[in-house]
Amino acid sequence: MRSASEARRARITIFDYGAGNLHSLAKAVAVGGHDPVIETDPRRAIDTDVLLLPGVGAFTPAADRLATGRAAMRDALAAGLPCLGICLGMQLLFEGSDEGPGEGLALIPGRVERIRADRLPQIGWNTLEEPREPLLARAALHEAYYANSFVCRPVDPSVVTAYSTHEGDRFPAAVRVGRSVGVQFHPEKSSAAGVAFLRAFLEEATA
Repeated sequence: MRSASEARRARITIFDYGAGNLHSLAKAVAVGGHDPVIETDPRRAIDTDVLLLPGVGAFTPAADRLATGRAAMRDALAAGLPCLGICLGMQLLFEGSDEGPGEGLALIPGRVERIRADRLPQIGWNTLEEPREPLLARAALHEAYYANSFVCRPVDPSVVTAYSTHEGDRFPAAVRVGRSVGVQFHPEKSSAAGVAFLRAFLEEATA
């Protein structure tokens, strides 16, 4: 296991595919003593110890930016590269989206669908239900901030580690496959507990 000083020196890469919250995510990650880098090339982005896929944006342009390195990134995640996908980043872990054309990483079988609700987008705080994700417990994160109109529908429900409900539509709030974690909410906007969640993920990923 790495020492605390070695963990702080771990390479943390945020893949920039045109998402809108890069700097708020980088700032939240820096609170834990890390110095993340931002990379626009998907093949270079996986030359790292930990990969972060940020949120805020549309599926199709993000998938287009991912296209040249999709296979390499999927192989890296399948081989154990720790990854945290946030909102749109979580959706990119799936096969495709009803939001528009384009291929996701297909690390998790399933598609992204519009929330079955009248009031969209869902913006604001929502409760995390049936949490099985240990990182949520470590961070004492019981409710989180959302800004989304689309949610993930995995083929295998066992990958879901927490749920949320919006207007009666129950959807995955968090998923986990191997060392890859996806969250539909925005931890960087979820107050101190959200930042604690990011810190807990990075501690696990760099251990």
